[in-house]
Amino acid sequence: MGAATDGGVTERLRRRLRRTGRTYSAGEDRPLLGYAAAMTAFGVYTAGWAAVVRTRGRPLPDRPLPWDVTLTAVATFRLSRLLSKASVTSPLRAPFTKFQGPQGPAELHEEARSEGAKDTVGELLTCPFCMSVWVASTLTAGQLLWPRATRTAMGALTALAGADALQLTYSALVAKTTGD
Repeated sequence: MGAATDGGVTERLRRRLRRTGRTYSAGEDRPLLGYAAAMTAFGVYTAGWAAVVRTRGRPLPDRPLPWDVTLTAVATFRLSRLLSKASVTSPLRAPFTKFQGPQGPAELHEEARSEGAKDTVGELLTCPFCMSVWVASTLTAGQLLWPRATRTAMGALTALAGADALQLTYSALVAKTTGD
């Protein structure tokens, strides 16, 4: 349906969306279209996993086991930080971010590039909270499709989170006892 045949509905809708964006942003640059695209992509991603689970005929549990919820939470935390903050994964983020400096042990502070869609992708890739939604969904789907392999990987990520906590505790104790 072209603009000539829709009675100007398309143009009125565009104007309304632009006005809504201006009103919402209060003078700040907020990539609402990018956020809408990210939400759409997440919906498609989740629906894709759900379709694969359904096609495979895997039964859903009546309720998640507390142990699985705990394991998923800790593994999600660790993998989200690894993907969004770790120095070693910076090449994955580099096309969408700009290096700002170090931010804690083996972590970086990066800012999203303000180049169209790169802004939204950069925000997603540098935000462990945003990343955790995608990671938790992936791990949950993995538990339904490949439970043994996924739980093994989550166990390793949970052990890594525990090791990180021990490293930070040790560093804090050394600093306290040596006065550094």
